[in-house]
Amino acid sequence: MPTVRTNTNLPHREEYLRLQDLLAICIDKWKWFVLSLLFFTGLAVVYLLTTPPVYTRTTSLLIKEGGKNATTSFSSVVNAFAEMGIFSANVNVSNELAAIQSPDVLLEVIRRLNLDIDYKTDGKYHQETLYGRTLPLKVTFKDLAYNDFSAFEILVKNGKFYLSDFELNDETVGVDSTIVASASKEVNTPIGKLIVSRSPYFKDTAFEEMVIHVERTGLLATITSCVDKMIAELKDERGTIIDIAYKDVNIQRAEEFLNTLISVYNENWVKDKNQIAVSTSQFINERLEVIEAELGNVDSNISSYKSANLIPDVEASSQMYMNTANEANIQITELNNQLYMARYIRDHINNKNSKDQLLPANSGINSAAIEKQINDYNEKMLQRNSLVANSSEENPLAIDMDKNLDEMRVSIVKSIDTQVGTLSTQIRGLRGIEGASTSRLSSNPKQAKYLLSVERQQKVKESLYLYLLQKREENELSQAFTAYNTRVVTAPTGEMKPTSPKNKRILLAAILMGLLVPVIAIYIREKMNTKVRGRKDIEGLAIPFVGEIPLYGPSAAQNHPLKKLLGMLKRSDNTQSLSIVVKPHSRNIINEAFRVVRTNMEFMAGSGQENKVIMVTSMNPGSGKTFLTMNTAISFAIKEKKVAVVDFDMRRASLSGYVNFPKTGVSDYLNGKLPDWHQAKVSPEDYENVAVIPVGTIPPNPTELLSSNRLQQMIEDLRKEYDLVFLDCPPVEIVADTTVLSKYVDMTLFIVRAGLLEREMLPIVEDYYNKKKFKNMSVILNGTDTAFNRYGYHRYGYGYGYSVSSYGGYAKND
Repeated sequence: MPTVRTNTNLPHREEYLRLQDLLAICIDKWKWFVLSLLFFTGLAVVYLLTTPPVYTRTTSLLIKEGGKNATTSFSSVVNAFAEMGIFSANVNVSNELAAIQSPDVLLEVIRRLNLDIDYKTDGKYHQETLYGRTLPLKVTFKDLAYNDFSAFEILVKNGKFYLSDFELNDETVGVDSTIVASASKEVNTPIGKLIVSRSPYFKDTAFEEMVIHVERTGLLATITSCVDKMIAELKDERGTIIDIAYKDVNIQRAEEFLNTLISVYNENWVKDKNQIAVSTSQFINERLEVIEAELGNVDSNISSYKSANLIPDVEASSQMYMNTANEANIQITELNNQLYMARYIRDHINNKNSKDQLLPANSGINSAAIEKQINDYNEKMLQRNSLVANSSEENPLAIDMDKNLDEMRVSIVKSIDTQVGTLSTQIRGLRGIEGASTSRLSSNPKQAKYLLSVERQQKVKESLYLYLLQKREENELSQAFTAYNTRVVTAPTGEMKPTSPKNKRILLAAILMGLLVPVIAIYIREKMNTKVRGRKDIEGLAIPFVGEIPLYGPSAAQNHPLKKLLGMLKRSDNTQSLSIVVKPHSRNIINEAFRVVRTNMEFMAGSGQENKVIMVTSMNPGSGKTFLTMNTAISFAIKEKKVAVVDFDMRRASLSGYVNFPKTGVSDYLNGKLPDWHQAKVSPEDYENVAVIPVGTIPPNPTELLSSNRLQQMIEDLRKEYDLVFLDCPPVEIVADTTVLSKYVDMTLFIVRAGLLEREMLPIVEDYYNKKKFKNMSVILNGTDTAFNRYGYHRYGYGYGYSVSSYGGYAKND
């Protein structure tokens, strides 16, 4: 039964969407979920079929370190040759990890494996990559720049190769041109000169009528692609094992990539470590050639002089003085060797032609500080030369390093100058001692003095020669002991199952998307819906609630899920079908709804009062007031009530359609053309106790006609002759007709159409009630949808015992 609510705090009405409400809508829109699941799972299946499987191959590489972390056997070798300076300091694993991933290493791998050229053939669902044993031929590009992209197709037929569909840098060239190429012979094409050669796995029978798509990618782009496919990282932060993974659509290519990567890295490491040794070896060999020639000349001179002058050994009497002189001579010889090497290195540094060359290591200068400066300089020079080789001398880093090297050369020259001064001072002192001893031998023949001088030169040359021979052997030994600093712990391997795409995850994601997208769409649609959706939206109104009428006929059909999915989401503004749905003895849901409305209207009349004249209006056109007016009248007529229905919507005359729009009606009576309104009465078929008074002639001035005295007389006559009188009036916000008629009525039924009236208009409707603008105003909710059961009649018991499919002859009703 209707109750009058006193809560008018409409701005604070609950607007959020509860979880159970959303669930109810989703269940009602189950077809949306079916279509969404079919769509997304279909996309997933198409993606899985058209995406080539990617396999992952991994390898583990142990980086060997010196010092504390070295093995026992390796450490013993290091200690044995440590004094020679053969082995370098400990290896930094982080630096080696960066070196493995460097562009230079990847570029060499790409060139060795020709990874910049990709061969594919058409498969059942996607193109399949050809490599290794599956590749029947190879293409060599002669004229392309290192960063050019090109593509073409090869048809293998009868041992010939037919080239077509040429592209160069994403532009089609040589349109409709087909070039026949013979194996291993150079051929001119629109993209330059090519050589197509057969691979060792080519077989005429196996590759007959085969189409191969060839793509040549630029080296820079290929390096970027390899970086994206490769992952190198430390297995353990405390260890020195590097795990390297590579992803590829071809298993053999992935394994060969990893093997080649390790080989190139090892070769570069050995080459870098031997560079100083090679430079030192070249310097020693040059000096040995010079000293060997000088030493041979001295030996020949001594032999010739003794033979010519028959000079015997030095006299025994001068032996004591000779020993003193010899000791001084030995020391002078050692100092002269050091002085010679110091001056040579200084001249080498000052020579502009050797500016970018390394300094000799193990120079023999008896100064640890100078030796350390030379070693630091050589390491810095190696870094600079490597940087210039990979970029240019204009590189800001190279310029900065050149400045540092200049400063280091200046520092080394200063140190050598100091050392030269020290050695010169020591030599002068020793020569003084030698001179004193020699003066004691003044009595010796001049020949003995000459021989002593020549033998001294011989000893100097011989000592320097032996020293350089020793250093050369040490340097050669250093190169012989420069082994790889890596060991493969795990060879490239992996599962035979592809690592991507992951079928289960993609299908699961597709199912989740298929379920989630409709939920999100429904949620957004509900949150953006500003219209009245159902009973819940008008619960806060203080206006008495008479009942609600579900969608029926064409209006319900417009809310079909398929049409909504196609974008026809907005409910039609047209009135519901001009049909009488209320039938005697019918128990479908639409009839039950009108029975509830009828019962509530009778209850509102109360005892001793009668709401004989009932005005039906709304806020908007298309609210279904004509449909409700006629069917409500019929519901009373079924109860043996005598009912009259007057069409006062004289601009549209919608209700007149129930009686086929007669030419005469209430407008003709009000303007005096029809003397008696009884002449305009028409009864619908099968309902003799219902009188319909149509509009008749559409007047140009409906509002002025309603001011006629005939209207009041007509209403009075209707009160006397009928139990109930229904007035179908235009919307209140459109014209003033409803306000004029309101003074003749006993009750006002205000129709609120779900899906049509904006919720923000509800306070205006309630304001009509509070200010008593319309007499005995009450509300009927029209057009509720089963998709909004949480707002509609199902929640309040109207659907008890009934379902949408139990409408009897009106199964299309929603």
